[in-house]
Amino acid sequence: MEQGLPWFARLPAHMRAGVQLVTQTGVANFVAWLGHRGERVRLTAEAFRIAPRDLARRLTLSQTVDLVRIATQVFEQQLPPLAADAAEHRALVEGVLRFGREIAFSAATVYAGEAETRGAWDARVEALVVDAVVRGPGAEPGSTARSRADGLVSRASALGWDPTEPLRVVVGTPAPEAREELLSELRREADRSGQSVLIGVQGNRLVVLLSEPPGLDTGGDIGTVVEAFGPGPVVVGPRAEDLTTAHVSARDALAGLRAAPARPGAPRPVAADDLLPERALAGDPVAHRKLVTTCVDPLTVAGGELLTTLAAFLDGGGALEACARALFVHPNTVRYRLRRVSDLTGLQPTDPRDALVLRIAVLVARLGPGRDPADAG
Repeated sequence: MEQGLPWFARLPAHMRAGVQLVTQTGVANFVAWLGHRGERVRLTAEAFRIAPRDLARRLTLSQTVDLVRIATQVFEQQLPPLAADAAEHRALVEGVLRFGREIAFSAATVYAGEAETRGAWDARVEALVVDAVVRGPGAEPGSTARSRADGLVSRASALGWDPTEPLRVVVGTPAPEAREELLSELRREADRSGQSVLIGVQGNRLVVLLSEPPGLDTGGDIGTVVEAFGPGPVVVGPRAEDLTTAHVSARDALAGLRAAPARPGAPRPVAADDLLPERALAGDPVAHRKLVTTCVDPLTVAGGELLTTLAAFLDGGGALEACARALFVHPNTVRYRLRRVSDLTGLQPTDPRDALVLRIAVLVARLGPGRDPADAG
């Protein structure tokens, strides 16, 4: 083994001794079996169980196959010449072949068990990471923000996740049928696109953390993720810069999922920020702040009569002439001011959906302490 496998000599002494112990146990079992060849081969996984616990974890399956191959070759070279006659020679050759097959099956059994154990452990760690992101930094009383962040990063790193990569949180309803197959396909698609994915099924909601590596197109491949969800809305949270800030994306995505029924015609998936009016009506304070910040504050800073004109236009049902009469200005002045509103907010007051967003923003600002848009205008 040392001559044919350079990596074997670099193993720690206790692991080389473990390989030797497994080999010696195999030889002893083979000799015992030769005396009772009518019985089934006794070597299942017992030879591997006596090895150090971390042997199967340190050695890859391909490395173990190389070791078994060398041991079998030594059997084939050294044992048959010891035969007293042709019948014994044939029996030894057949015995080596059969026993080598059993050794290979035993190794495969050990690695399959390790894979199942590791898979179950990874699933628990993945669920903990997703749960920590969903619950946010204030979820563990008695621990500091630093320790919570370190624990989250440590668990995610154990799963192969780069905690410094940007990501988005996608939430919705899990598929009622063939859930495991769909989630497995999602993992494969994410891997093919160079993305990392963490998945958590929490009762009647499915939470997916999808990374956005630097070389990936902006927004990531969200379309693939949608296929793993069941019927109903699928909401995408805003981009988080790293894993420690992903709770913000999860918070907005979950708020959007709760408010999504108020917009039955929403696209699938829909960005959480595209549901700001519905979230505001559902009492989401984050949506309140975003609406005021993106729709009202720019008009307040610009000054003039922009905010007053917008409020009058919306309160008047979007009638241009009525708005002009209420403000005692020419209709062209109203048109100019509405174009300025569109330039500053990115929303068209004459578009039904944009008008709803602007109207909810104005109402939220009016409800704020000392924030009456009509007065501000």
